Amino acid sequence: MARTDARYREAFNALLDYCAELSPRAPMPSESKLCEIVGVSRTVVRRCLARMEEKDLIAWEGRDKRLLRAPTAEDRIAQQGGLQRSTNLEQRFLEWILKFDVPANTPLSVAELSRSFKVPQHELKEFLAGLSRFGLVARRKQGGWMLLGFTRDFAVELSDFRAVLELHAVRQAVDAPVDHPIWSRLEILRADHLALMNRIETDFHAFSTLDETFHGAINSVVKNRFVAEFQKVVSLIFHYHYLWDKTDEKARNEAAIAEHLAIIDALEARDEEAATIAARRHLKTSKTTLLSSLRYHDLA
Repeated sequence: MARTDARYREAFNALLDYCAELSPRAPMPSESKLCEIVGVSRTVVRRCLARMEEKDLIAWEGRDKRLLRAPTAEDRIAQQGGLQRSTNLEQRFLEWILKFDVPANTPLSVAELSRSFKVPQHELKEFLAGLSRFGLVARRKQGGWMLLGFTRDFAVELSDFRAVLELHAVRQAVDAPVDHPIWSRLEILRADHLALMNRIETDFHAFSTLDETFHGAINSVVKNRFVAEFQKVVSLIFHYHYLWDKTDEKARNEAAIAEHLAIIDALEARDEEAATIAARRHLKTSKTTLLSSLRYHDLA
């Protein structure tokens, strides 16, 4: 796949993520602002906007652009070549760990990873320094970096803290005003979950992307600059653990769809107790499957 096409695909999906935070009929920023948001040229942004107009996502007339509906998982452009191509360095790093089953306590070669990920070494070093805050990597005493890996302790701590953040988001969502974007997103997510349930025999592998979209929608209710970066890492790790362990994948994904729908039912009923119980049940299941995926790949 040509690099220009890859950038377009990445930019289009990034714009969908941005639009997911807007309310229907909300005006969109200028083209120059959108260029800043997704980090591409105006030519690429215009190509993205044209596709969004074709899919009836936006109304576009001159400089006036308005969102017509919330994006769905079906609107996203598939990335070519095996695993979904990453849109950022975090995704590429996790894909690398997945593809090669990189174990804990593996020394990391900045020069080699820089060539593999096609990023400057200084950018990779900054990325590793940021990732070290989450306990995934650490500086070596003799210089360089070490992958601490997805150990069992890491998975447990990650799951427990994820539960704290997400249960808080669920409680916030219950009290969200009637015009909050979460309600239209939940309506679309319900339809997407039911549609996938009807196709589960053949399309069960599509759940990981839907799961990422679902949890992203729930967490978007909370606007907190201090947890935003952590939420991104959590989302990536839990997204990829669905790809690690193929054991009983269809049954696991089918059960998870039912758990998601129970959360949506409770949220739409404004039933905080039921929503919290349903969310706790699902988060416990996710924790169990994450630990199972680590054992499956002998990473724990």
